[in-house]
Amino acid sequence: MSFQIQNPFYGRRKDELQVDASRFTDLLVEQSNPTLPAEWAEQSGIQLTWPHFNTDWAPILDEVSACFTQIAREIAHKELLLIVTPEPQKVLMQIRNKVMMRNVRFMRCNSNDTWARDHGAITLTDPQGPQLLDFCFNGWGNKFASEKDNAITRQAVDNGFLHGKYVNHLDFVLEGGSIESDGEGTLLTTSACLLNPNRNPKFNKVDIEEFLKRVLHINRILWLDYGYLSGDDTDSHIDTLARFCSPDTIAYVKCDNTDDEHYEELAKMEEQLKSFMTPTGQPYRLLPLPMADKIIFEGERLPATYANFLIMNQQVLYPTYNQPIHDKQAKEVLQQAFPDRQVVGIDCRALIKQHGSLHCVTMQYPKGVLN
Repeated sequence: MSFQIQNPFYGRRKDELQVDASRFTDLLVEQSNPTLPAEWAEQSGIQLTWPHFNTDWAPILDEVSACFTQIAREIAHKELLLIVTPEPQKVLMQIRNKVMMRNVRFMRCNSNDTWARDHGAITLTDPQGPQLLDFCFNGWGNKFASEKDNAITRQAVDNGFLHGKYVNHLDFVLEGGSIESDGEGTLLTTSACLLNPNRNPKFNKVDIEEFLKRVLHINRILWLDYGYLSGDDTDSHIDTLARFCSPDTIAYVKCDNTDDEHYEELAKMEEQLKSFMTPTGQPYRLLPLPMADKIIFEGERLPATYANFLIMNQQVLYPTYNQPIHDKQAKEVLQQAFPDRQVVGIDCRALIKQHGSLHCVTMQYPKGVLN
């Protein structure tokens, strides 16, 4: 038996075989650039920084520890869980009969508080390996002590809990809860937070845009100029208001009650979201999440929001507030946004007593970071 391989270039003119080398160079550069992944990208695990007696949780420590245990149970059932705590043995005794312990890693470390979303590493994926970007966390504009929290990422890398290239950006204040990535070069954020002079007072909007585009390897930034939650300490983190669910889908908090103090501001936010376009020039698919009914604790309204959900590899964890109608509505919206994932609710009434919720206390790490 014999056969002949056809030469695809046989008979072609020389000018037809010429190659534009610049096109291939651009392609190689594009392929080698680090990427700020979307939260739905494949994860290696999630970090929780556990509450303890030397945090502001002390008056309700048992209540909030029960909430953290429930979050830990759901995470460790599906993924690796890194628990940062100064008291690993104590936490072990709390959770060992409730959590799949083979998926739990303990890191002994001091902390001021529990907001892993804001003191955890912001990870870039790269063909050469993950890059762990360590930005300054200043307690949301020096409202709270943060020196111990601000040292956690470096300790996690130095002690081998986080694997990747450590990149020091401690000269710039940036919290994970203040940015949303679509995984394709678009960043969603709020001007109330990133342009607040309590973060980076020497930077104007142009400076911040240029910095974020350079260090996060993004192409464009969508700035939300409206939206807030009463009782919020973060100066309007984006993860309390509007979230990417896919490159062309945004879930956001919508207020229908004209008597609610948030109504006008959230209506303006909705109109601005409608004006945003995808990179291909199409309007985003917008999915409205309900506004939680007013929850009062110690005389102030708490920032209860259904936008503070956590996307995992196989499921979405979302906060509930013992409001059956709104809890159910939020689940239905998120199931629509993530039809391939199980949507699981966790009672987060304890978390909002310190003005945060489920997404705020977690930080996901892409594939290759946690082992």
